[in-house]
Amino acid sequence: MKPDLLLLIITVLVALIFDFLNGFHDAANSIATVVSTRVLSPKLAVVWAAFFNFVAAFLLGTAVAKTIGSGMIRIDYVTQYVVIAGLLGAIVWDLLTWWWGLPTSSSHALIGGMAGAAIMRAGWKVIITAGWYKTLIFIVVAPIMGLVLAFSFMVAIFWILRDKPPRRIDAWFRKLQLLSAAAYSLGHGGNDAQKTMGIVASALYGAKIITASELAGSWGRYHWPIILAAHTAIALGTYFGGWRIVHTMGSRITKLKPIGGFCAETAGAITLFATALAGIPVSTTHTITGAIVGVGATHRLSAVRWGVATRIVWAWAFTIPAAALVSALAFYLIRLVHPGA
Repeated sequence: MKPDLLLLIITVLVALIFDFLNGFHDAANSIATVVSTRVLSPKLAVVWAAFFNFVAAFLLGTAVAKTIGSGMIRIDYVTQYVVIAGLLGAIVWDLLTWWWGLPTSSSHALIGGMAGAAIMRAGWKVIITAGWYKTLIFIVVAPIMGLVLAFSFMVAIFWILRDKPPRRIDAWFRKLQLLSAAAYSLGHGGNDAQKTMGIVASALYGAKIITASELAGSWGRYHWPIILAAHTAIALGTYFGGWRIVHTMGSRITKLKPIGGFCAETAGAITLFATALAGIPVSTTHTITGAIVGVGATHRLSAVRWGVATRIVWAWAFTIPAAALVSALAFYLIRLVHPGA
């Protein structure tokens, strides 16, 4: 096997491993609320979420993938080694935060990792500033959108159903939460799997298998293989799930009932659908955390465990720079072994 082809295969495999870990790490985003409200058992919940993660391949396009693949880093400076080092930075940070039980963003770990490796190779000129604006802005906007929508849904439902017996409301929303969990899983798969698609397409470009116009367009004959591989990997990761983070998301921020789970998931799904179609790579973790806080705040501000929420926000703030540092170190070590990287 030719060395260049072997390197490409290794790069794509590492990208799919990251995608699997993304699903594993972010499984809590899709299932924490539906598990914590006991609408589904953990085993059924992961099957439900994984199925809709995969189905998203056929519904939400590839706009986010194109932003990741060619809209944030100048592709002329991207090599297979940059991609591998960037993925390693993201994987290390994902594993550390999974171990600590922190629901950080795999998406931001990925873009931080790619930026760190690319900067180590060619300096700050590799960064496409315009491509970073919307991503950095939506680090703040996405959780606020989730919070405001969830809060609004809770207030509206409480007012509309104010005369209904609580037991009947609970029964209704146990059924409706199946739909909201499915919608959120569609948004999760449609947003996060696309980030790996963009990285795989970048690797194919670095190997000169696709052209710059194909990278920014439909990826030629590799269009569906890239899409299906990425969605399969994230669905399998979700199926095997990260239970440490499920506990944090489902019970430690605030206690949820089916009505709250429905509102949080619906708010998160709307935010993710809108951003996926607009090509904005947001954090599914940030989005659902904001939505859960919005649900808790409708009862009273003390219903939200602000100490846990603050710890999560600090982890968010460190994600991009931490992943960038790890990937920069990884690329430096690669260059010691392979000076032409």
